[in-house]
Amino acid sequence: MASGNSEPRRALTATAVKLLIAGGFGVGKTTMVGSVSEVPPLRTEEVITTASEGVDDLSGVEQKTTTTVALDFGRITINPELILYLFGTPGQDRFWFMWDELAEGALGAVVLADTRRLESCFAAVDFFERRGLPFIVGVNCFDGAYRYGTEEVRAALDLDPDVPLLLCDARERESTKQVLTILMEHVMKYNDLAVAGY
Repeated sequence: MASGNSEPRRALTATAVKLLIAGGFGVGKTTMVGSVSEVPPLRTEEVITTASEGVDDLSGVEQKTTTTVALDFGRITINPELILYLFGTPGQDRFWFMWDELAEGALGAVVLADTRRLESCFAAVDFFERRGLPFIVGVNCFDGAYRYGTEEVRAALDLDPDVPLLLCDARERESTKQVLTILMEHVMKYNDLAVAGY
């Protein structure tokens, strides 16, 4: 028996949001995507061989045995109307040509930093600043690494005061969720200011 409401039920259409996880070689991008993805993440990792000697800088990450050669991909369903797609960029200089393609249509980005090799994230910060894409910086706290304060890292990166910077652990789901929450809040604030003409 039909109810008194004769309007057809509208199907929910999910909004897909593309976010990037960027940074230098070995900073934890693959780990971050994997820690929070609700599906087994797509990874394009290959074993590091002697062919990369003299090409890839393994300083500080000598124990690393694999590397991303294209991208990492993961998905998070926030609710039936909002799905986040995470794309992890490759970190080595020789794969930077792919960043333009990966950044196409992205709403914002996380730049992961490693204080043992802070200079490895300079290129990512510069990339997003030049493109006007809102980003935040997550300082991935590696075991055994000296813990610098956020203001020390901000000064070293010469970040705009409006760019959020926080400490995180890319291995931990809750930590990654916090990073992504801060990113989405920053994206909304950034877009509100852009609409207002600031």
